[in-house]
Amino acid sequence: MIRIAIVDDQELIRESLKIIINSDSDFEVASVAESGSELLEFLEKDAVDVVLMDVRMPEMTGVECTRIVKKKYPQTKVIILTTFDDDEYIFDALKYGASGYLLKGCSLEELSQAIHNVLEGGACFNPNVAGKVARFFTQMANSPSPVVENTTFDTEYELSDTEWKIIEQVGLGASNKEIAASLHFSEGTIRNYLSVILDKLSLRDRTQLAIWYVSRGKNE
Repeated sequence: MIRIAIVDDQELIRESLKIIINSDSDFEVASVAESGSELLEFLEKDAVDVVLMDVRMPEMTGVECTRIVKKKYPQTKVIILTTFDDDEYIFDALKYGASGYLLKGCSLEELSQAIHNVLEGGACFNPNVAGKVARFFTQMANSPSPVVENTTFDTEYELSDTEWKIIEQVGLGASNKEIAASLHFSEGTIRNYLSVILDKLSLRDRTQLAIWYVSRGKNE
C-alpha cells in the first residue's frame, strides 16, 4: 500500500483529492493537512511515501515545505499539485528536490501514473510544465556557474564508467526501470549504484544529480 499525504489550504480540494485517491486500491491517504507546518508535525510521528503539495499556502509555501521535507526525509517523494505554473515555482520546486509538478485538473489515471513513476525513480510533469522544465535544464547547461553548491568535481571522487552511464541516464530523465533495462542490471542494482553516486557527489537526490550532470555538460 502506497501511503500518501495531501497538503492544500482549501478544504474542498483536500477532501475531494482524498476521496479520489482512496478509490484506488494501491493508495492510502495517511494524512490530510491544510498547511506545511501541519504536514511537518505529522511526519515527525509517521511516514508517507508521497506528498501531494500545493504551492500557495499561508505561513509557508509549498516550495519551502518541499525543501524542509526533502532535507529531513529524503526518501519521501514530493509532487507539486497546483493551479499555478509560474516559472519561479517550478524551478525552485525542482531545485529543492520535488519529483514532479502537476496542475490540478489532471485525471486520476494521470495522477496514479505519476505517483508510481516517482516511486520508481522517475519524474512527472504536466504537459504545460514540461516545456518550461526543458528550458530550465537548457539554462542550467549554459550557465557558467554550478547549480548545486558544495559539490566536489569527480577529480576527487572518481566515478566508474558504469556510474557515468547511470548519471547520464538520470540526466536524460530515465527511471530506474528504464536504466536497468538499458544497462542489463536489476532495479535493485541501479538503486544501489545511485546511492553510492549521490554519496560520492554529496547530493541529496536524483533531481540534484540531473541538474549536476546537465550543468556540466557531461556527455561521457
